[in-house]
Amino acid sequence: MRLSLICGVMMFWCANIAMATEEPKYKVIETSGDYELRAYATMVVAETLVDGSLDDASSAGFKRIADYIFGNNTSRAGGSEKISMTAPVAMAPKAKSEKINMTAPVTMQQQKGQWRMYFVMPSQYSLNTLPTPNNPAVTLREVPASRVAVVRFSGLAGEEKTAKKTTELLAWLKTKKITPLGEPELARYNPPWTLPFFRRNEVLVSY
Repeated sequence: MRLSLICGVMMFWCANIAMATEEPKYKVIETSGDYELRAYATMVVAETLVDGSLDDASSAGFKRIADYIFGNNTSRAGGSEKISMTAPVAMAPKAKSEKINMTAPVTMQQQKGQWRMYFVMPSQYSLNTLPTPNNPAVTLREVPASRVAVVRFSGLAGEEKTAKKTTELLAWLKTKKITPLGEPELARYNPPWTLPFFRRNEVLVSY
């Protein structure tokens, strides 16, 4: 069952990549090397909370939401509906308070609690038109328009490298006297079989 789901998702993602994978809409406010300030439009996400390390939670969360978009849902017309894969697949430590944790690089590296993983839904959908997840662990949410700081990097986005890039992003924001407003998030844009030097990853934080 698990193997067939993974194989199905892989073929599904390959097909969508061939048709140009949709990404969230945003405007670039400023670019400086690998860093950017962006303004994102409102988007709808399918998300789930998962326990464990960054790597373990990534795997478990991906399978759970992939199951939803692959057809484990109930459409508004009845039956199930397949939803196109988008990029990126993103995750962040579950926020513990309204204030940003300024030791976020340590949190990203050592977090063993709960993580929030989400897929951005295709722009053709709204909360009112998306099929309902059959798994109660998957929920739908509208994310309001926001301003986000980003650092891009390639290779494998493991815990150590993610922590390093998070530190660099927060340091860059400090030089610009910009205060982060949320928990840093890790965004991966490529399927897991992509060669490391072709991979596109980002650490993002709202401000």
